[in-house]
Amino acid sequence: MAGSRKSPKNNGDLLARISGVLRQHLRRGDRIIVALSGGVDSVVLCDLLRRWCKHRRCELRTLHVNHRISPNAAHWAHFCRALCREWKIPLKVVTVSVKRGGSLEAAAREARYRVFAQQNADIVALAHHLDDQAETLLLQLLRGAGVRGLSAMPEIRSQGPGTRSQKSGAGKRISRQKGLPNPESRIPNPAILRPLLDISREEIEAYAWRRKLDWVEDESNSDLYFDRNFLRHEVLPRLARRYPAYRSTLARAGRNLAESAQLLDELAEIDLADMESGGGVPIALLRKLGPARAKNVLRHYLRQSDVTAPNAARLEECVRQALSVRHDARIAVDLDGHALRYFSGRLFVVAEYRKPPADYRKSWRGETQLRLDELGGTLTMRRKRGEGISLAKLDGKALTVRVRRGGETLRPDAGRPRRSLKNLLQEARVPPWRRATLPLLYCGRTLVGVPGIGIDAAFKAERGQTGLVPDWKSD
Repeated sequence: MAGSRKSPKNNGDLLARISGVLRQHLRRGDRIIVALSGGVDSVVLCDLLRRWCKHRRCELRTLHVNHRISPNAAHWAHFCRALCREWKIPLKVVTVSVKRGGSLEAAAREARYRVFAQQNADIVALAHHLDDQAETLLLQLLRGAGVRGLSAMPEIRSQGPGTRSQKSGAGKRISRQKGLPNPESRIPNPAILRPLLDISREEIEAYAWRRKLDWVEDESNSDLYFDRNFLRHEVLPRLARRYPAYRSTLARAGRNLAESAQLLDELAEIDLADMESGGGVPIALLRKLGPARAKNVLRHYLRQSDVTAPNAARLEECVRQALSVRHDARIAVDLDGHALRYFSGRLFVVAEYRKPPADYRKSWRGETQLRLDELGGTLTMRRKRGEGISLAKLDGKALTVRVRRGGETLRPDAGRPRRSLKNLLQEARVPPWRRATLPLLYCGRTLVGVPGIGIDAAFKAERGQTGLVPDWKSD
């Protein structure tokens, strides 16, 4: 609690210090959620925002994520409930499961951000501060991170589509649409706001003492096993004695690196601007660019595909295989839940999937949309006159969804003989990894249609007949 440590010196009212940030990014009517851990940083941020919202029409709520890592986790949640009752602020407690193995800190952070992205709000406010910026940059540097990994945490960033304004570490601002209400901002994926990035830990603690706030201490913060704590307790105090302004200096370096990362993104966009439609990254483009720019394009493409970029060695392997691949080759580079695959002169990011069993069947019972989790997509059946599978020719018989087993044939053109489905898929340039999960529509033992390929001539709806037009959307 607050009384357990020496009071730091008073450095003035933080609300006045951060009011410019709040005015820039918050507006009347915004729904704001404070990520409240119970530690001094988040308690101070919550107090600042409740003071800010007092005379503004903003809806303030709090969110506590219980990672169930510490034996004191239940106590922290209890403290947050008591604090929010006292302050009359609604609190939501979400319990998550954190994957063990690898970096526990990274796994906990990933779990938190998944929760943040699901909140029905405009803003999720986090209490990262100036010391966090410096520690993060040094940790990333020691891990050998590239320009993007060394970039400063942005003041505000979007977690997904929407109109919330963004300010990158480089300071570039993209204005959101004006006017209220804004329906688009009412979807999940709220923006992440960090109002305390220019405020030191010492100033935050001084504010907490002056306001007589209580908070909880995470016992793991003193455990030197964790790299961040080792830096915080063993390295940075010595650095501060020699370079007192190191926090601001490292934050400035992070902003400069963020600017460089932005320029690399713009270069990747330029390199990809002239590529033809069809998705993926053309191998010919990568060969023309050379290794360095090819890696930059691949990093950018992976981020656009919501895939975490691999480490330097794995990325080098991606580029090596891409630049040396033959026309008929099949490459597959594992990317932790995804794979980089080659098809028809292009590289594609493909989500890993389990091949469905050969005897897979699913009955269609008249649904407009049929979710097929085993195939990783949704089948839509749209009724239309003179197109698709004729309801009259089905003659009341049920449609079933199956998958390829080999040897299937289809006759989409009445003027031509039946053809193998394998050849039809090749002509339609359907990538090999999509063929195994493509839904095949059967009437009894007869294949009557394949979305995106065609309808068998014997079952096509004629003029005036009601037909079912199948459409397949994979995840």
